[in-house]
Amino acid sequence: MTFGPVDACLQPAEYVDSASPQIAAFAARVCGDAGDDITRAVRLYYAVRDEIVYTPYCDFRSRETFRASACLAQGSGFCVAKAALLAAAARAVGVPARVGFADVRNHLTTPKLRRLMGTDTFYHHGYTELFLEGKWVKATPAFDRRLCEKFGVRPLEFDGQADSLFHPYDVAGRRHMEYLADHGSFADVPVDEILEIFTREYPGLTAADASPTRFRVEAEELRSQEESAS
Repeated sequence: MTFGPVDACLQPAEYVDSASPQIAAFAARVCGDAGDDITRAVRLYYAVRDEIVYTPYCDFRSRETFRASACLAQGSGFCVAKAALLAAAARAVGVPARVGFADVRNHLTTPKLRRLMGTDTFYHHGYTELFLEGKWVKATPAFDRRLCEKFGVRPLEFDGQADSLFHPYDVAGRRHMEYLADHGSFADVPVDEILEIFTREYPGLTAADASPTRFRVEAEELRSQEESAS
């Protein structure tokens, strides 16, 4: 488990690129007149969660897919990129932040994504850790509110004091997310390691026919089919 010192979690990194002018402008806009770190962290969390569309359909052959500023510029990204964006924006306003990774089993993923991945296990799912009031707090900004509505999943809330992690069940009581393994936290995204794992585990998941809202459409279609069958 790799934990960088707090000071290292304030410095710009290659993928958590908090020195980017675009990141700085985003963080300043979102934080506005916030007078304390918890308020800044909470505002940034909701901005990254809901302003950036979640999509698992990315070009995982490109390192830009993992970079915070690229995620911001595109307005969409997968869990690792959104976690990096939240960490970068937090650093830009003086809140120490780092990225963490865990393997999770998603019981409610779409059939199309499961076929492409060949599994319902998401290796190295990304989350953010923020240093607030003397302790590290986990935040998971991956799934935007609109996507959660399509899936019938409760959006994850964050108050800056308690860990915000995926719900084990959805609003109907179905199994949702199951945490399998934790890989610790890092000052920057370990892209080489993640690329190696994705190449080995997800050979069918490519950038072909990808769009930021494709996964949202799949979720809506799946829920409609389930409601029709019930």
